[in-house]
Amino acid sequence: MKTRSPFLNYIAEYMLVRQYSLRTVDTYLRWIASYIHFHNKRHPASMGDNEVERYLEHLVLKQNVAPRTQATALNSLSFLYKHIIKKEPSLNLNLNFAHSKKQAKLPVVMTPEEVKMLMAHLNKRYYLIAALMYGSGLRVMEAVQLRVKDIDFDYKCIQVWNGKGNKHRIVTLATELISMLRNQILNVDDYLKLDLNNTEYSGVWMPYALTKKYPSAAKSLAWQYLFPSHILSSDPQSGEIRRHHFHHSCIRKEVKKAVQKSGLTKIITPHTLRHSFATHLLQNGADIRTVQAQLGHSDVKTTQIYTHVPQQGANGVVSPFSRL
Repeated sequence: MKTRSPFLNYIAEYMLVRQYSLRTVDTYLRWIASYIHFHNKRHPASMGDNEVERYLEHLVLKQNVAPRTQATALNSLSFLYKHIIKKEPSLNLNLNFAHSKKQAKLPVVMTPEEVKMLMAHLNKRYYLIAALMYGSGLRVMEAVQLRVKDIDFDYKCIQVWNGKGNKHRIVTLATELISMLRNQILNVDDYLKLDLNNTEYSGVWMPYALTKKYPSAAKSLAWQYLFPSHILSSDPQSGEIRRHHFHHSCIRKEVKKAVQKSGLTKIITPHTLRHSFATHLLQNGADIRTVQAQLGHSDVKTTQIYTHVPQQGANGVVSPFSRL
C-alpha cells in the first residue's frame, strides 16, 4: 500500500473526523497530491492563486480533462485552502484559467428490450441491486449503501440518504421487486444472526454519532446493509470487525460480464441503468420535474439532457430519407 505524507495523513484525519465519505477523502487527497507534485513538492501554504491557475490550465491543455474532472480538482484545492491552509484566495471566484471545453457526453440509454437482455444475463447475486438501479434510478453508491430500514413496503418507496451532494430523497419502488426484497432481508437477518454469535463483531458501521445515541442500533436488523458482503472485514477507521456492503467495483464487473454475454453492443455501465430509468420515465409521460425529483438533481437543466433521447428519431424530427 502506498504511504502518504504526514501532511496528507493530517488532511485525511481532518476529513474523516468530519464524516466525509472515504471516496471523497481519496478523491481530494489524489488531487491535492497531484497539485503538490506538479509544483515540485512545494508546500501549499507557500502557494496561492497563480499556482492553482497554472495547475488547472495544465489539466486542460496538457491532460485534456473533462469539465467535471477540472471542477473536481478545483473543489479539492478550494477545500485545501479554506479548511487546511486556512487562507482565503480567490478560488472559485476570480481565478483566471483556461476552462475545459470538452462537451458533456450524451447519456447512453438502453431500450426496455435491452434492459431485459442485460438483466437476464446478470449473476443471480447481483440481479436485485441492478433491478433497483433501473427501477428506482439509483446511483451505484446509493444502491450498495441501502440499509434494511430504507425500504418502505407500505408506501412502495425507497429512502435515499446522503446521496450525491449529501442530499436525501424518496424514490419509487417497483411492486414487482417487493417479494425479492423481502427474501433479501431474510438473507440479511441470517447474516446478522451469524455475526451476533461472533464475539469480535462490533455491528454495522453507523453514520455520525448514532452509535453513541443508539448503542444497540448497530446490531439491529433495521440498520444492516441491504446488500451485505459475504465476509467480515476490519473497519479502516477504527479497526473493528464489521460486515460491509457490496463493493461498487463488483457491480461494475458483473454488469460488464452481463453485457458481453448478452451480445449488446452499446457502451453500458451500471450508470446506464439510471440513464435508462430517467429516459423511460419521460417516454412514459412523466413530467420533467418529477424525473428531476426522482434523480435528485438540484437543477432541472441537468435532467433536461434526458429529453434529448426520446425527442430524436421517429419521436422527433422526421428523417428526409423517410419521405423519398
